[in-house]
Amino acid sequence: MDILMHQCKVHKLPTLLSRTFFRALKRSHICATHTSPPVCASSKPVIPIPLVSRLFQPSNLREGQEGGDLTCRSQRLMLQTGLIHPSNPGCFYYLPVALRSMEKLVRLIDEEMHAIGGQKIDMPALCSAELWKTSGRWELMGKEMFRLQDRHNAEYCLGPTHEEAVTELFASQSSVSYKKLPLLLYQVTRKFRDEQKPKFGLLRGREFYMKDMYSFDISEEAALETYQSVCRAYGRLLDRLGLKWVQVQAATGNIGGTLSHEFQLPADIGEDRLVVCKNCGFSANVETVEPGQTECSQCKTGTLTETRGIEVGHTFYLGKKYSQVFKALFVNALNEPLVAEMGCFGLGVTRILAASVEVLSSEEAIRWPGLIAPYQVCVVSPKKGSKAHEATRMAEDLAQSLSNSLANLRGEVVLDDRNQMTIGKRLKDARILGYPYVVVVGQKALDDLPMFEVICQQSGETMFLSKDGLVELLSGVETI
Repeated sequence: MDILMHQCKVHKLPTLLSRTFFRALKRSHICATHTSPPVCASSKPVIPIPLVSRLFQPSNLREGQEGGDLTCRSQRLMLQTGLIHPSNPGCFYYLPVALRSMEKLVRLIDEEMHAIGGQKIDMPALCSAELWKTSGRWELMGKEMFRLQDRHNAEYCLGPTHEEAVTELFASQSSVSYKKLPLLLYQVTRKFRDEQKPKFGLLRGREFYMKDMYSFDISEEAALETYQSVCRAYGRLLDRLGLKWVQVQAATGNIGGTLSHEFQLPADIGEDRLVVCKNCGFSANVETVEPGQTECSQCKTGTLTETRGIEVGHTFYLGKKYSQVFKALFVNALNEPLVAEMGCFGLGVTRILAASVEVLSSEEAIRWPGLIAPYQVCVVSPKKGSKAHEATRMAEDLAQSLSNSLANLRGEVVLDDRNQMTIGKRLKDARILGYPYVVVVGQKALDDLPMFEVICQQSGETMFLSKDGLVELLSGVETI
């Protein structure tokens, strides 16, 4: 510091400036040397362990409460455990624990979309009516579209989907070189649909999160290759989540195009009726087959059986439906302007979140796809006043150690510090919330060789492990 003061005098810095600067420098120097331990440049900062007692997770449902419109387990469980909170019909608050899970799901989606060349963008939710009138869909969308006017009486809608907007964006770049195609642009954003009867919690709402991707290609052949690439990515995503799914032939509806498939999770609560041939694997939404048809149109020998499913994804080959109207052109190798071929690909983010809870959970407890569980590990401390109470600090240290020492568990450990409650009551809460691993620090933790009770909730297995055994078990946990 003395050397710096000397330099100020040499270079004749203004006295007031130099004094102010060095007062601040002195304060920061004192603070650094007396209150903060030295940090190695290569070390990672310690992430504080979240405490269950501090989580904002209000229960919206009394235990055992039934009736009303709580007609599916995912809605009831997500309300009961404080994952979501109702706002108005079809709209919900996403509370901290649910939001952690959804953010992990979005990261997983990003991985798969980037792997096939997707580029993430963000488009306005407020869309001009002129775009929709140009495409001819302003009236076609009917009452499901939220419409409004600004102070200048210009008409807008809250985007239920973004084919018009993204095509205008592409067209605004004049003629894009064929060398940049295929171009796959996607976003994860809120969508709005004025559902007449929103129900089933996040499975059918008026405001929801969706991943929508739009592709631009040089030819029909290339566009169909892109179509299959995205379909395979959807399959990988659902496989990584550990979900049983089926890709079914579907109607194009008001989005249009000549080819469409839905990705469905078989479930009794599902609103879509599907037919499946066990002989050849053909499957379709009943909207696309003749009423009462039982013979498989693909293998001609199998019988179609009906089931129900929850739609979590939908793909469309659009051709030139939008690109022709908006003059979305690219320039080929001969420097000729041509109309781009398009595809559209949607994934219901909040619907996947709720649907996975619906199909994996029991009536009493949530079970998450492992990769998107809000927290991977819950450490339960001893009850206050119990014989094992002196192990409370051990529970805190264990939770911090697991989070710091295992790269895959960094930020993935939560400590249930509500030691005024019995361990049994907290284990019941942990079971309902579906933490994949619950570690109980009890009486055995005070033995000469400390042992921890470990409950693997996905398998229902309980074991007693040393700290080394626990670390070895948890080091194999896959996270996103």
